Amino acid sequence: MSWKTDLVLMLRSIIGDLDKAKFTDERLKQILVVGAYNVANDADFSTSYTVDVSMVSISPDPISESDTDFSTLTVYKSACILLGSEVKTESANAISIKDGPSAIDLRGVTANLTNLYNDLCAKYDTLLKTYQYNNTLVGQAVLGPYSPGSMVVNGNQFDYRGNLFN
Repeated sequence: MSWKTDLVLMLRSIIGDLDKAKFTDERLKQILVVGAYNVANDADFSTSYTVDVSMVSISPDPISESDTDFSTLTVYKSACILLGSEVKTESANAISIKDGPSAIDLRGVTANLTNLYNDLCAKYDTLLKTYQYNNTLVGQAVLGPYSPGSMVVNGNQFDYRGNLFN
């Protein structure tokens, strides 16, 4: 399968557009490429991805590479970008009208979208930090010939029989 199928479906699931009522597949592919570009700049992956925004392409295909980290981060970043745009658009429609006993209040739509936007962006940040933490050289040290730790390490050297070298 291709990222153009799988990642689009994942993104549709997260943003709640499974009936394809709001966004076309082509628009979601464009947003996914922008998200992939940001993810590729945010973290180092074992596979080097080339993201071409103008050609709407990601190579190699993260789905065929079985790179779930890159795919998941791309989907969440894309959802964050997409919902940020939706919050901006809906905030212009956040009105409240009262006419006698009748009332129309559209401010709740913007508030709900803002909560969803903040939640997805926080999840992306958490996923990114977890990925970066799990893929670093934690607990390793560089010891030079004059550092205090290297004197302890090199102070007692034994041969294979357990005899001390001097």
